[in-house]
Amino acid sequence: MDCPDDIAGALLTIDLSALVANYRRLAARVAPADLAAVVKADAYGLGAAEIVPALVSAGCRHFFVAHLGEALAICNHVPRGSALYVLNGLVAGAEATCAGADIVPVLNSLGQAHRWRDLALRRGRPLPAVVQVDSGMSRLGLSAADAATLAADLDFRARVPLRAVMSHLACADEPGRPANARQHAQFAELAALFPGAPRSLANSGGCLLGAAFRGQIARAGIALYGSDPAEDLAEPFRPVVRLDARVIQLRTVPAGTGVGYGLDWIAPVERRLATLAIGYADGLPRSLMGRGAAWFGGVRLPIVGRVSMDSMTVDVSDLAPGALSEGDLVEIIGANQRVDDLAAAAGTISYEILTSLGARFGRTYVPATCSRPVLEAIA
Repeated sequence: MDCPDDIAGALLTIDLSALVANYRRLAARVAPADLAAVVKADAYGLGAAEIVPALVSAGCRHFFVAHLGEALAICNHVPRGSALYVLNGLVAGAEATCAGADIVPVLNSLGQAHRWRDLALRRGRPLPAVVQVDSGMSRLGLSAADAATLAADLDFRARVPLRAVMSHLACADEPGRPANARQHAQFAELAALFPGAPRSLANSGGCLLGAAFRGQIARAGIALYGSDPAEDLAEPFRPVVRLDARVIQLRTVPAGTGVGYGLDWIAPVERRLATLAIGYADGLPRSLMGRGAAWFGGVRLPIVGRVSMDSMTVDVSDLAPGALSEGDLVEIIGANQRVDDLAAAAGTISYEILTSLGARFGRTYVPATCSRPVLEAIA
């Protein structure tokens, strides 16, 4: 549960204006295709109950989650006339619940497809779905043989109108990879088994690969939340999150002093240190030790010692004495350090950082109508 700002150890600011700007940028890029929003994992950790209405205001009408439970949790935020899809499909027995809520499953196996078809037959009415085919990622979706079997199923074709045939790109973040063209060709071949169904292949990175990849529905995820979905973008996507952590203790240590569990970092000379009220329970990986940093007034503050569950220590010796006090906030993600930068320092990806951000933060949502910048450097 989120904590009030005045007592929280760290503050997370989520700029809905930036979210909307990123959505509109990609929507213009893929037009005339529709742009769907991927809001699984509680909108990548940022709060689907707030993110979805902002995207609706920007014109989004297609929303993808991973699990049926996620869809049920946000269906009241998705307006009538929009579509809510479940990427992982349905576990056996969940079909009636899904249909009762007018949620659209993505069918990834013949078993899922047959159970959905059979429910439509019993209810005597069509039940829409999406069919996913495996174009080369070997993760989810029908094989070529199973896709052909399903396409020949006359009861399925009569009872299950297809909102789309989809697949997922494995290497869209690397535009030069030959795998992208191979997957596109395989997807085109399998999608042709379902004539007339809209096609959906492009994820965030795929939206930038070119018109051939866009189909009729493109699916944006990480780019909406301010992380660049491909290498060497000329124009980065607008940052959506800022994370600031509070200083809870300051100290000066002499040369030879060990810091943190295991005393893995030893002060080479006298150093001034600050302990911050944020740790791996809040989503900061332990791998940031010796690699990551916080920022204050444009000055980099290296992380020293191991990241603990609830705290970590940074070296503030490069700040003027007295520049930092207990209770001050230092930047973890913001103008000096994007989420991509923090992820790179931790040896991971921005997806993992965002979806791991903890529930102990004070959270502030800057409305999409607000023009006040929220990602200025803290002085």
